[in-house]
Amino acid sequence: KKKKRNKKKKGSKACPSRGVRGCTDSYVRHGQTEPPSIPVSALFEAFPEGEVHASRVTTEEQRALDRAQSDVWNKYRHAAEVHREVRRHAQSFIVPGIALSDMCERIEAMTRSLIEERGPLAGVAFPTGCSRNHIAAHFTPNPGDSTVLRYEDVMSVDIGTQIEGRIIDCAWTVAFDPKFDALLEAARESTETGLRAAGVDVRLCDVGEAVQ
Repeated sequence: KKKKRNKKKKGSKACPSRGVRGCTDSYVRHGQTEPPSIPVSALFEAFPEGEVHASRVTTEEQRALDRAQSDVWNKYRHAAEVHREVRRHAQSFIVPGIALSDMCERIEAMTRSLIEERGPLAGVAFPTGCSRNHIAAHFTPNPGDSTVLRYEDVMSVDIGTQIEGRIIDCAWTVAFDPKFDALLEAARESTETGLRAAGVDVRLCDVGEAVQ
C-alpha cells in the first residue's frame, strides 16, 4: 500500500539505452519525484512484493515459514525497491560521453539518499561495477580515472543495495549501437529461462544447463 503524497511529480523520461523496457515512469507512478528525492520508506506503507516463485506458495507449511520471517523479507523488499528506483533513474542518464567515475558517483549518491544510509546497517552494498567490452565483470573506476562511455561500447552496470546485510544485486547491459540487439535479446531470454528453471530443491547445474 502506498502512502499518499502531496508532492508534485515532474513526469518521466525515456531510456536512451537499447533493450531497456520501461524507465522512470515505473517510480513516478508511485509518487516519487523525477529525479528521485524522496526516501523509499516514505513512499510505501508496505513494500512491493514483486514476483513470488510458484514453489514458495504450494504448501501451507511453506507459507507459514514465510510469514514467520516477514521482517526479514521486508528488509529485502525495501532494499529491492531502492535498487529498482536507482536502476531506472540511472538508465535514464547513462549516455555516450558520460565519465564512468561520474556515473558511479551519481548512482551511489542516489542509493545513499533513497535508502537513508545508516553506516553498515543500510546503504551501498559494494562499489558500482561498470565493465566495458572485453572486461567481463567487477571493474570500477579508481579516483582520477577519466574513462568515458562511447556509442560503440557495450557495458555491464552492476549495482547493489543492502539493509542489515540483506543484499540486493542486479546488473543490466547498456548499449546504443543496434549491432548489439541480438546479444541483448539472447541475454534477456537466457535470464528468463533461468528464472523459470529455478526453484526449491532444483540443482544449480540444471539451472545453468537451461541458461546455456
